[in-house]
Amino acid sequence: MLLHEDKFVVMNYCLSAWSSLREMPFSGEGRQYFTTEGKIMCSPHVTRDLGVYLSDDCSWTNHINLMTSDARRMASWVLGAFKDRSATTMVTLFKSLVRCKLEYCCPLWDPSKITDIRTVENVQKQFTKKIVGMSSLDYWQRLEKLKLLSLQRRRERYSIIHVWKMLNDKAPNNIGMNFYPSARLGMRVTIPPFNHQAQALYSTAYDNSFAIKAARLWNLLPKNVNTITELDPFKIALSTFLNRFPDKPPVTGYVSPNGNSLLEWTVGGVGVCA
Repeated sequence: MLLHEDKFVVMNYCLSAWSSLREMPFSGEGRQYFTTEGKIMCSPHVTRDLGVYLSDDCSWTNHINLMTSDARRMASWVLGAFKDRSATTMVTLFKSLVRCKLEYCCPLWDPSKITDIRTVENVQKQFTKKIVGMSSLDYWQRLEKLKLLSLQRRRERYSIIHVWKMLNDKAPNNIGMNFYPSARLGMRVTIPPFNHQAQALYSTAYDNSFAIKAARLWNLLPKNVNTITELDPFKIALSTFLNRFPDKPPVTGYVSPNGNSLLEWTVGGVGVCA
């Protein structure tokens, strides 16, 4: 295959357990690709693809740091350009200009590390604190008062909606997600089994992959939600379902009761209400 070295990047993925090997003098040779013209294409640690930054250690931390930096710059511009600090104006500006930067392609990079979740959530935390009457409330209270979902909860909502789109042929099911009907539970997704003969370090990657996490989230939905075949009614029913769960994301300075995922707010598959 002929590759133009100015238009292609070679990525070599490596789990963190093997990252120390990359410091060895000879390791760089194994990450080089020679074109048919004899030119060398070296493997970078981070590269940008369709607006998402991919890292060779299978981590999304670099993407999250760059994305949140961009969002904070936009938030600073908004606070400098607009003097109105009323809830209606501030929430509208945040949704229109800042939050969109924090949610692009989020089902792909949805973080599992608490530090990454906090990094993203802190943008909304700091912005909402500037709203009139909100500075005396803690972040969880501000979310409830402003009728906002945490960014973490919204990412899980996006994942569930994408599964609905695959089920209803509105998006390609290119990961081979297997749906099956249940008389009692409605439309369900088969969870691909984990190969227990694999090394334990692969278990985290398995649990946090979209195919597994999104399937588990979908399987939380009751029959009256997961059998809806129109998008707008589904979103309304999904919002009603999500409101059953507390929304207390992990943020700096707060002690969260758990990681705040919908999967952690359930006991025996039943939602735990606040």
